[in-house]
Amino acid sequence: MEYIIRFAVGGALVCVFAAMGDVLRPKSFAGIFCAAPSVALATLSLTIAAQGKSYASVEARSMIIGAFAMLIYSCLCVRLMGKYRIHAFRATSAALGLWLACAFGIWALALR
Repeated sequence: MEYIIRFAVGGALVCVFAAMGDVLRPKSFAGIFCAAPSVALATLSLTIAAQGKSYASVEARSMIIGAFAMLIYSCLCVRLMGKYRIHAFRATSAALGLWLACAFGIWALALR
């Protein structure tokens, strides 16, 4: 039953964020507003309902750390592909180690 609720809430939030992405300009914002925020909000709302607010706060902090690590990863990928003209597969593969180091490093410092 939890999965049905998760899919329903997630699907509804994807539709809301897709509509926001359709309204905002430039259109490149549509992808940003479709997937990640809606899935995060659905997960947090279900976590609050099932586990309580204190557990959901730890989950939210973990999401923030993951997002920060993803920002670092994305900036490195853009730099490698833009300035150094490295192929996308090689750049993303090389930057994956930095993402892991950032995510687990911040986790060890902040949440442990």
